[in-house]
Amino acid sequence: MSKSEFITSATELGVCTITLNRPDVLNAFNRRMAEELRAALEGAAADASVRAVLLCASGRGFCAGQDLGEATSSKPGQTDLGEIVKTRYIPIVRAIREMEKPVVAAVNGVAAGAGANLAFACDIIVAAEDACFIQSFSKVGLVPDTGGTFFLPRMIGLSRATALMFLGDRVPAAKALEWGMVHSVVPPTVLLESATSLARHLATMPTRGLALIKKALNASLANDLNAQLDVEAEMQGLAGRTTDFAEGVRAFLEKRKPAYTGR
Repeated sequence: MSKSEFITSATELGVCTITLNRPDVLNAFNRRMAEELRAALEGAAADASVRAVLLCASGRGFCAGQDLGEATSSKPGQTDLGEIVKTRYIPIVRAIREMEKPVVAAVNGVAAGAGANLAFACDIIVAAEDACFIQSFSKVGLVPDTGGTFFLPRMIGLSRATALMFLGDRVPAAKALEWGMVHSVVPPTVLLESATSLARHLATMPTRGLALIKKALNASLANDLNAQLDVEAEMQGLAGRTTDFAEGVRAFLEKRKPAYTGR
């Protein structure tokens, strides 16, 4: 296990589990934690033994967002919050979306502000029954960041996203599931077990094929139909040359379970 000051990471059975570990403040981000999370994500992306990533948190909440005490430690109005977003949160979101491996988020308790949007940047979210998501920015006069204005409207529609961002209402896990914000909701006692099982399953799948699906989905967020059709053709051409595709075809013809290697 690798342990930094506020992030721990460990790899087992092809899954790198990255844990936010600042539980005394509901895993709110300070500069150090943001830097360590970025490093852990980049390390998982570069490690050939890692075929899926699980992002989870210690304590009673997933992440309360930015540590406002740290961000406003100087005189009011003198902290450049835009620079904090550029140097801390944008690199984290890009690391998740550009990682050519699936990233699963296991959300327990509160996920507020940047913490909620960090989860939304992941590929699949498993939430505990006691989880909730809050766009808390407006309550202190700020704008949603960490990709929130990009991901949330695409998940639930512009009208609902606007209301959540204006009003800062709490969205409980059951409502988040109903609205399509999360993949599944499970009892808190089995959250980590359920999310780990999902990540381990993904780690046995054709990793390169999943990476190409992720690339196509990323492109679809900005493309029109004709451009996306071209992306699909390009990604399919790459997928058709992978070792895992050849193995999948052989396994299908031989009526056996495929043994994918991620290549």
